[in-house]
Amino acid sequence: MPEAAAAGGREEYGPHFVQSVARALSVMRSFTADRRSQTLTEVARATGLDRATARRLLLTLADLGYVAHDGRVFELTPRTLELGYAYLSSMSLPELAQPHLETLARELNETAALAVLDGEEIVYVALVQSARLMAVKIGIGTRFDAYTTSMGRVLLAGLSDEALDERFARLRLKRRTDRTVGSPRALRQEIDKVREQGWSLVDSELEEGLRGAAAPVRDRSGRVVAAANVSVHTGRTTPELVERDYVPMILRTVRLIEADLVGSVAR
Repeated sequence: MPEAAAAGGREEYGPHFVQSVARALSVMRSFTADRRSQTLTEVARATGLDRATARRLLLTLADLGYVAHDGRVFELTPRTLELGYAYLSSMSLPELAQPHLETLARELNETAALAVLDGEEIVYVALVQSARLMAVKIGIGTRFDAYTTSMGRVLLAGLSDEALDERFARLRLKRRTDRTVGSPRALRQEIDKVREQGWSLVDSELEEGLRGAAAPVRDRSGRVVAAANVSVHTGRTTPELVERDYVPMILRTVRLIEADLVGSVAR
């Protein structure tokens, strides 16, 4: 349904037609690869809606977690994944990353994944799961607290200091295992370490016996847009082995994903 159809109604589609739903969807569809962030005026222009209606719809979507805004500029959030695979298919990043994750998983015979940050959680958007990690129940759309995971710490490290401070103000640490980080100060130190070295290693903080290493995926502007990782069982590796053998391969995979991402934007 074209964006202009939001202005239509029952005459065009029948007595079942709910115009408010059509308008909300037209607002969401107005965000594209070329218009990832928009002002209220731009959304109103793209949808053919008046500013007051567009504003109400944007703020409602923001209340529901599907749109984020800073008071002036609006953009979609990863929570739109909850609407189904249609969101994933509209994103180039998971599709571009998938073959590289498959290569990484095959070479290491371990689980490889890609995740994005949504509030205080990570959301899996691409995954190649190894049979060696069957005990860990993850899939596309799975969510975990960001601070307990290697991908989450990479994504948190990619935020500005101001955005990170805002998240820390809302942070409520919960112990998942005996090794889960126990204080905001300790977590901030870990995030600073990730920023310095460019990758993260988390050991048995999400689940006992699960070790994960991750690196950031950046767009052409240098902004961290996702994180790629490998998850392994602690019984098969040591932290030193992961740093020596796994991290370089993750970093190589990230560079390949970034190269494809820049190429897709250029096209």
